[in-house]
Amino acid sequence: MKLKKLLERLDYEVLQGSDEIEITEFTNDSRKEIGEGSAFVCVKGYVFDGHDYVEEMAKRGASAVIVERDVEAPEGLTVVKVSDTRYAMALASAAYFGYPAEQLKVIGITGTKGKTTTTYMVKAILEGTGHKVGLIGTIESIIGDEVIPSKNTTPESFTIHEYFRKMVDAGCDCVVMEVASQGLKLHRTAGIPFEIGIFTNLGEDHIGPTEHEDFADYLSCKAQLFKQCKIGIANVDDAHFAEVFRDATCKIETFGFSEKADLRAQDVKLLSRPGHLGVSYRALGLMNMEVEIDVPGTFSVYNSLTAIAVCRHFGAPEEKILSALKTAQVKGRIEMIKVSEDFTLMIDYAHNAMSLESLLTTLKEYSPKRLVCLFGCGGNRSKSRRYEMGEVSGKLADLTIITSDNPRFEEPQDIIDDIKEGIHKTNGKYVEIIDRKEAIRYAIEEAQVGDVIVLAGKGHEDYQEIKGVKYDMDERVLIREIVRESQKDNLIR
Repeated sequence: MKLKKLLERLDYEVLQGSDEIEITEFTNDSRKEIGEGSAFVCVKGYVFDGHDYVEEMAKRGASAVIVERDVEAPEGLTVVKVSDTRYAMALASAAYFGYPAEQLKVIGITGTKGKTTTTYMVKAILEGTGHKVGLIGTIESIIGDEVIPSKNTTPESFTIHEYFRKMVDAGCDCVVMEVASQGLKLHRTAGIPFEIGIFTNLGEDHIGPTEHEDFADYLSCKAQLFKQCKIGIANVDDAHFAEVFRDATCKIETFGFSEKADLRAQDVKLLSRPGHLGVSYRALGLMNMEVEIDVPGTFSVYNSLTAIAVCRHFGAPEEKILSALKTAQVKGRIEMIKVSEDFTLMIDYAHNAMSLESLLTTLKEYSPKRLVCLFGCGGNRSKSRRYEMGEVSGKLADLTIITSDNPRFEEPQDIIDDIKEGIHKTNGKYVEIIDRKEAIRYAIEEAQVGDVIVLAGKGHEDYQEIKGVKYDMDERVLIREIVRESQKDNLIR
C-alpha cells in the first residue's frame, strides 16, 4: 500500500520524503517489532510521547512517521504532518484494513451505565434472527468463535479496525460495540460510519486528571456519537437527553417510561422466587409486547427497551426478541450465583456511586430480609468515589461489608478508612474485612433467610491488582472454594 493511500481521507503535509513510498505495516506501538517499510504514527500518551521515538523507529526500519509537531528526523525518513495524530491513526487504520466498517452494520452504545448489558442483549437477539454479530466491549471482544479479553472498553482505533476486518472475514454482517467517552475523546472511533448510536444515560463519572476535566467535557464527548451515526436511539427520561442531542445530526428515536417516548414501558412488575429476581413489563409504541427478563429492576427495563428499539430496525420478530431477552446473561452484571434456597447472592460490576445507588435502590424494592452490600474501591483513583460509595451503601444497605478491591499502589486499610468516612455520614451498620475471600465467606456464613447479598465492584474481573501485579481472583471461584471448604452443616440451607 502506498503511503498516500493510507492517508487518502486526511489533510496532511509532507515535510520530508514522499507519500509515494510503499508501506508494509502501520503501527503506533513502539514496543512492537517494527518491520522494514513500516509507517509509525507518533501519538502523545499520558506517559510516553511517540514523537520522542522518531530516530529509534528509523533505525529499526520505519520508512515513514506521521507527526503533529515538528521533529528532528534522519535523512531518508518520510515525515508527514497532520493536525491530530490520534485522529489520523483512526482514519489511516480504516484504510490499512480496507475500510471493513463499511461492510458491517455498526451499532455503538454510549452512556455511563447499561452499555455492557445492552450489547449482549442486542447480540443475543440479532443472532437469534440469523445475523452473525461481532462484539467489542468492556469484558471481551467476540469475533466468530474467537473471544479476546478486553483491556479498554473501547480499544485503540488500530485494534478496532483490525477486529472489524476479522469480523468481515469471519462472515459477520454487523457488530455491536461499547463506545466509551474516552474512546470518543481520543478519536478511537473517528471515521466509523455508525448505523445506530445509542444513549443510555449520563451521570457523574470518569472526571479526573487522566479522563475528563469536568462534566461538560464528559457530556460533550458522549454527544459526538450522535454526529456520527444515521439513527440515534436515546433514553428520553435522562435529565441530560436534550443537551446530549442538542447538536445531533442523526434521526432520533426515544425509549423510556415517559408518555412522549417512541417506545415505552408500562405495568412493571417485580418477579421473585428463591435465589432469583426478575421483572416483567409491557412495551408500547413502536412495538407492543409483554416482556419478561431474568434480571431485576428498572435499569433492566431500560436495557431491554434499548435492545428492542435497536433490533426492530433489523426486522427481528417479537418471539425472537422475547426468547433472547429471557436468556441473555452477562458475566458480572447482576449475575446470580445459586448458593442457597434461603438467600439470593449476586455479583455486579457497580464500582461508582451512581451504579451502586441504582443497584441497591432496585434490590430494596424486592423487600429483602436484609440487603447486604460487600464492596471496596480501587487504589490510585479519585477519593471522592470512596466517600460517595460509602455513603450510598451506608444509606441503603442493612449491612455493608467493606473489603479490598484493586488497591494498586495504595494500602488497602487506607482505602477502607476513606470508605468508612462516607458510611459515618449515615447510620449504616458495617464490618471491615480486608481479605476479599474472607469477606465473602462472612457474607455467606452469616446470611439470614430472605437476605439479598450483592458483591459489588469486581463484576467480570478475574484478578486483583496489588502493587503493579495482577493476581488471579475470580469471585465465582472464591464462592465455590468457600462452599467447598466450609464444614458448617447449616451453610447451604
